[in-house]
Amino acid sequence: MRIVSTWSFGLRANEAAWQKVIEPSPGSTPALDAVEAACAYADAAADIDSVGYGGLPDATGRVSLDGCVMLSPARCGSVAGLRRHLHPVSVARRVMERTAHVMLVGPDADLFANQQGMGEAELLSPEARATYEKWLREGGVVDQSRDASLAPGLGFDPLRPIDRRHGSDGRLFGGGELPPDEAQWRHHDTIGCLAIDGTGVLAGGCSTSGTPFKVPGRVGDSPIIGHGLYVDPAVGAATATGTGELIMGICGAFLAVECMRRGASPLDAAREAVARIASTYPLESHHQAAFLVMARDGSFASASLRPGYRTSVRDASGARAVEPEFVAIPDPSVTGPTA
Repeated sequence: MRIVSTWSFGLRANEAAWQKVIEPSPGSTPALDAVEAACAYADAAADIDSVGYGGLPDATGRVSLDGCVMLSPARCGSVAGLRRHLHPVSVARRVMERTAHVMLVGPDADLFANQQGMGEAELLSPEARATYEKWLREGGVVDQSRDASLAPGLGFDPLRPIDRRHGSDGRLFGGGELPPDEAQWRHHDTIGCLAIDGTGVLAGGCSTSGTPFKVPGRVGDSPIIGHGLYVDPAVGAATATGTGELIMGICGAFLAVECMRRGASPLDAAREAVARIASTYPLESHHQAAFLVMARDGSFASASLRPGYRTSVRDASGARAVEPEFVAIPDPSVTGPTA
């Protein structure tokens, strides 16, 4: 039994979901319940600024949420452009379980959620509103390494929402702060979650509020089956995080799972997906992408385009945040692959 999620703040999300795996409800699908619970936790956390309630709005000041859930190519659901409901993975699960469709978008996705008895919620937190108003006044690009702040000695905001309770060794990060290399990707924090339960069922979920101050209507990789998430119970699962447009162009999650279908290990599959991005695009310094890949036996690995990505893990041995096994561009000052 194991839950893995993207980024260090996934430690909190995994912990919130762990009980769903170890003490399942009668007749439930524990892995599916777990990924839904993990994503819902991140959605509701005001201090996570790229998912749910804490997510930064589009250029008009409105929050829109995207997400998907998947058990297999025949069992998946997705929503994009939610503006009145906080938990896109939960709505996507209803699409999967209660309709003949895969994806609903925009106002009709919100209408569907209402019809399913799912309550509406305020999506823009006071903190996100304040950040948006500051952006209106001052302009600039709020994105990763471009997002310089007043943090002494770091060059970027040290308040990026990760779990400050645990480092990779289970202890507090130095001084109670987060690792600086992860801080610079603060707006790439899509939560992708993969789980395997005691019966061997694999499930995946992915939730995001998208790129900060995006063009209204923009949808990235997160809710697109095969881009931000893909699960094939005969092979394994993959989820992606980072610059959505880079991931979309290579059908990233599907690519990783197909690599495993051809015999690749989770690490080789994650590495291939990252390498494909590095060899396909003219990269800029703010570009980041990472893939988290799980085989059908529950073994997993991750790879990232640049340093700073971490995977959060929860299993019987405890909770931990682990470094990616492969980084395509270990020197952040260069724009092409070096490994």
